Amino acid sequence: MDSSHALRRASRENPLRLDDLKIAIYIPAYNGASTIPKVLDRIPEHIRKIAAEIFIVDNASPDNTYLVGLGYAAQKGMANLRVYRNEFNRGYGGSQKFAYQHCIDNGFDLVVMLHGDAQYAPEKIPYLLEPFLYGEADMVFGSRMTGDPRAGGMPLHRYLGNIFLTKVENWVLGWNLSEYHSGYRVYACEALKKVPFHKCSDAYHFDTEILVQFALAGLRVVERTIPTYYGDEKCYVNIWKYGIDVLLTMAEFWLHKHGWRRVEKFEVERVLPPGEPTPVPALAR
Repeated sequence: MDSSHALRRASRENPLRLDDLKIAIYIPAYNGASTIPKVLDRIPEHIRKIAAEIFIVDNASPDNTYLVGLGYAAQKGMANLRVYRNEFNRGYGGSQKFAYQHCIDNGFDLVVMLHGDAQYAPEKIPYLLEPFLYGEADMVFGSRMTGDPRAGGMPLHRYLGNIFLTKVENWVLGWNLSEYHSGYRVYACEALKKVPFHKCSDAYHFDTEILVQFALAGLRVVERTIPTYYGDEKCYVNIWKYGIDVLLTMAEFWLHKHGWRRVEKFEVERVLPPGEPTPVPALAR
């Protein structure tokens, strides 16, 4: 039985093991020369060994992110660590499009997105992978908002903005997620094949648009609590532009849903039989 078929048949009674699956860890990086080694060091040893590929995508950084990644691979003798460099800055979403297509083309079962700025805890990778072993998810993301984000240093304006945007998104989509704005995610590659993610934005609200696509397709989304960490790393997200982009995405979806405007990126074929309700996202602590 191939591993993608096994992933669909997994259950609580018949769980998979991590080494049954072909797993990729994707690390998006921009000006990450100082943080990439820390992120790689913190990936649990057994995960480093079973991952078929750990790959950094340097998004045309002006610093030496690319060389640092290559040097780390050589120094540690990690044959499964590869570094790719975009010739121009493709944007946060554009970099994800490259990464997910790479994983699909190379037959991976799961792809973990772990940011290269050390904001998310690599130690939580096994925890985020767990629902897939029981056949319970098509996507898992780490939620900061079910923990204590303020204690982890989340600035007040980001905290309040997250709450506001999430309320709007839940109202529009009919979901009850604790947040939509975490970048710590794991996707099943078979699920990625079912949504037109290449039509999503190249900007930061790619993460919101692909969640809308998963909702339209009836794919299963699970959120798990993760710690929040805000350090001294520079953030390249324009918060105000991001918030407006998310609200515009919700408006586009609303118009598309009611047939008032055709939005190509939201023309997604449902994977469920006709009449079967869309799965409600679940929180697994």
